[in-house]
Amino acid sequence: MDKTLSQYNQIVTICRGIFEKKMKDYGTAWIILRPISVTDQILIKAKRIRNIELNKVQLIDDDIRSEFIGIVNYGVIGLIQVETNAELPLNLDPAKALSLYDEHIIHARDLMTNKNHDYGEAWRSMRISSFTDLILMKIYRTKQIEDNDGKTMISEGVAANYMDMINYAMFALIKTDFND
Repeated sequence: MDKTLSQYNQIVTICRGIFEKKMKDYGTAWIILRPISVTDQILIKAKRIRNIELNKVQLIDDDIRSEFIGIVNYGVIGLIQVETNAELPLNLDPAKALSLYDEHIIHARDLMTNKNHDYGEAWRSMRISSFTDLILMKIYRTKQIEDNDGKTMISEGVAANYMDMINYAMFALIKTDFND
């Protein structure tokens, strides 16, 4: 478990670094996105990964790894949007944005730690393509919840699904970066 936590934290450093650099390039323009748009952005990334996995051909230079990083970062953006009801200023202070990023990635990591304990690191035996499929399933679940105005009868809500998407993407990145 210590190995997983160390690897997870190393991947977080990479993802956060890209989030921070993109904020320097684009500011906090992502704030304009409604949660449904964030979900659709994650859908685009996951579908691209799956198409590349299935077709074994890629015509755009961005690799699958960068798409998983995008899923992590858009998942965090989704969590921020759900929590704040998109009531953040468009020119949010970058330090505040990074603070919100850290807060939500820690929640996702804590959830991973608890689930990883209960499931005995079963994810390490999984294929990366299964993470892609699980992310897609979580996206379609999230879209259904969003179409139901966020109401569920028995299921977890949108935030829980975003956290699962983040963690599946993190597992794919750990397996990619550390050959585990």
